Amino acid sequence: MEQEEASFVDQIKSYFTDFINNPEALIGIFKQLVLAFLIFWIGRRIARWMSNLTAKALDKSGNDPILVNFLKNLVYYVILVAVVIMALGQLGVQTTSLIAVMGAAGLAIGLALKDSLSNFASGVMLVLFRPFKLGDIVEVAGATGKVQEIRIFSTIIKTPDNREVIVPNGLITSDVITNLTSQGNRRIDLLIGVSYDDDIKKAKQIITDTLTAHPLVLKDPGVSVFLMELADSSINFAVRPWVQADDYWTVHGDLMEQLKVNLEAGGCSFPYPQQDVHMHQVQ
Repeated sequence: MEQEEASFVDQIKSYFTDFINNPEALIGIFKQLVLAFLIFWIGRRIARWMSNLTAKALDKSGNDPILVNFLKNLVYYVILVAVVIMALGQLGVQTTSLIAVMGAAGLAIGLALKDSLSNFASGVMLVLFRPFKLGDIVEVAGATGKVQEIRIFSTIIKTPDNREVIVPNGLITSDVITNLTSQGNRRIDLLIGVSYDDDIKKAKQIITDTLTAHPLVLKDPGVSVFLMELADSSINFAVRPWVQADDYWTVHGDLMEQLKVNLEAGGCSFPYPQQDVHMHQVQ
């Protein structure tokens, strides 16, 4: 290994020696530089063309966009590395020695960048097992939002308030992944309390009518309203309608407003937390 590294360094020194002793060597070096640049420029375009071609072929096969983008980037960088080695070979650099040096350096860099390699491996797992797809709303590594892109080392999440969150892939696969849209439908869980003085049958009927009247509440499965608990200051009903995942927050806000208005219009009240304090005088 040391001999190969020494030969590589000696080869670089020979360029400067030839240039000093023989000015005509400048022409040869210039030609080599031009050819190396052309190899890199053309090879880079080929890499981009091959990656786009791969993406189109995968799209026609009906593959998931996450897999398409991941393999597209992977093909591009693999070809680009080969092009760089070819360009260096045109300059007269012994690629075998260079590869050996790069291998030794790669080992050291790999140990230093083990987290990045872990993110890469996690990216491969996300592409292969596909716990979510582009456009899904997920909860991962403390971030909630819509999946925009899975890159080689990270995943891009767009939050509801239009922030872009870049989450390392390693954090995603090492934590719980909650996909909020994969099932299509979601259940809204509400807890609505009325006073002990109210007619609970009437209150239950008002709640049920409010749910069934909303156009975005699904008829199948039907709504569920039942007495959940007799709390300290209120009688609490569990209110559970089903909606499409994209309509979750819209329906959630509508029902909270309509339930309050309809219950109060029907003579029901929302009690405040209260305590009865009895004072006993001791003579």
